[in-house]
Amino acid sequence: MKRTEPKSIATIIDEAIQASGMADTVAEQRACYCWSEVVGPGVNRYTMRRYVDHGVLHVYITSATLKNELSFMRSNIVGHINRLVGRDVITSIVIH
Repeated sequence: MKRTEPKSIATIIDEAIQASGMADTVAEQRACYCWSEVVGPGVNRYTMRRYVDHGVLHVYITSATLKNELSFMRSNIVGHINRLVGRDVITSIVIH
């Protein structure tokens, strides 16, 4: 029996995700999760719902003033989320 070097659990999980073809879906879910880390707890308090559809992050905000402020920072937020995820998953943000 041939012995191989042990693999970390993270490596095994990443290989399983790649083999199943779900890498894009997992990356999109990571991008949704990163929203609260990027904008902080103050803005996240006004976030009702968020999801990714074909590379577009849809975010529902309850404050009209905050919607306006976030619309000016869209490109910065997209870049920051993509850096945290590790790949270009989000192409734009739609704030509802």
